[in-house]
Amino acid sequence: MNMNLKNVAAIIGISTLTTVASMWAYGKISTTNSSFETDGKLPANYASFFNGSAPATTVDFTPAANAASPAVVHIKTKTNAKQVQQNRQPRQRNPLSDFFGDEDMFGDFFGGPRMQPEQRASGSGVLITADGYIVTNNHVVNGADEINVTLTNKKTYKAKVIGTDASSDIAVIKIEASSLPYLVYGNSDEIKLGQWVLAIGYPLSLDVTITAGIISAKNRSIDINSRQSDRPVESFLQTDAAVNQGNSGGALVNTSGELVGINSAIASPTGSYAGYSYAIPVNMVKKVVTDIVKYGTVQRAYLGISYPQQDLSEEQIKKLESDYKVKIGDVQGIVVTDVVEGGAAKAAGIKVGDILTKINGTSVTSSPELQEQIAKYKPNDKITITLKRDNKDLTLNATLKAKLGNTDLASSSKAAEKLGGKLETIDKATAEKNDVEGGVIVKELGTGILGKSKVEKGFVITHVNDQPIKNTEEFYEALKKLTGGTVKLSGVYPGFFGNYAFMLNLNE
Repeated sequence: MNMNLKNVAAIIGISTLTTVASMWAYGKISTTNSSFETDGKLPANYASFFNGSAPATTVDFTPAANAASPAVVHIKTKTNAKQVQQNRQPRQRNPLSDFFGDEDMFGDFFGGPRMQPEQRASGSGVLITADGYIVTNNHVVNGADEINVTLTNKKTYKAKVIGTDASSDIAVIKIEASSLPYLVYGNSDEIKLGQWVLAIGYPLSLDVTITAGIISAKNRSIDINSRQSDRPVESFLQTDAAVNQGNSGGALVNTSGELVGINSAIASPTGSYAGYSYAIPVNMVKKVVTDIVKYGTVQRAYLGISYPQQDLSEEQIKKLESDYKVKIGDVQGIVVTDVVEGGAAKAAGIKVGDILTKINGTSVTSSPELQEQIAKYKPNDKITITLKRDNKDLTLNATLKAKLGNTDLASSSKAAEKLGGKLETIDKATAEKNDVEGGVIVKELGTGILGKSKVEKGFVITHVNDQPIKNTEEFYEALKKLTGGTVKLSGVYPGFFGNYAFMLNLNE
């Protein structure tokens, strides 16, 4: 009996010792052999985190909130009642209908003018100078007849619009005041995923409100600016800071209280915050604001290439891979699918099939990233482009150009902005065939006045207010002389007999 007890005790002792030894060995292996590594090293993505002490997880937002909130303002707008043209269902129209008479009685009956009642709206803005310059969204102030700005101290001022840019959804307004609090620009290029940020604004007509979140993505394109521009520029910062209607134009700041973005949109099936909000990076904001204040319009530069957009279908990817002999999944850059004649890329020596990888040393792997980088520059600025050609790295120098293919800086033309559309100089063969000396062809109608008129795609404009024009340069020069009222566009439809004229109201 005693012998059996001794045997049992021995067995228990050995089992206990074995268990303790196993647990010690497992703990040792777990600590030094993470993710089944055989060399005892931590994976690269964890090494810097565990070397030394883990970073602090407590963040105090109080200093940033106190510094930034006085510089974020409440914007209230009023649009007077006016008569507007009701939208009709788009359909192809025979251009000869203008020659023989009006379109049809039913189209005019259901699509005739109607009275739009007075409208009031609310948004946010950010003071960027002590003397009252404010940056906000274009969609906050667009079309407003009256703009009122209220500061956090409850003082209210009338504001005037200095300039707008529908492509980036940025507007600059100004109030007459001095010694105002204002925000300091940060650097959105240095923003990191997971970084804490604060969204400050006036959502749902509430008083100044601050929410916190992290940067959840960068260089997002959600195709929202195409609603107000034919040439949208999007490379949003995505955050999970709560943003609602009324936050538009408000500040996105880092924990140092620096402005890193202008809140612009939300992704939501309901119209209210549903988890994601989008801000325009401050480096893009800074460029647009500077241009508006200095030149009266944005100096937008173009590289002059075509490239695949995001979210390609499987069929589009296969065709792209077949046409340009690339494996899209392996491409860390932008595949050039076309090079515009007379553009900056052509002059620099860029070819179809090249893969752009860097602009001035900054990596570009998607269309929003490329847009953001080019948007920082103006015509005649020189940049370096790094690309891959036949698996070899090349660096080329390019001088960026304006939309018209030259390096001239643009001057403000409200008429051109209101007109909208995409216009190109007609080629010599088309001009000769239609017995005109030159002109501008309407390639896209867009969302401006041109798109709401009876003008159809393909119309060739040969005269502006009876002044002959031969190319896009002369067309835009003629528009610069206009400040309002009506403009008469005359021209021809290739393949149709006769001349046509359209009177467009620039005050619409």
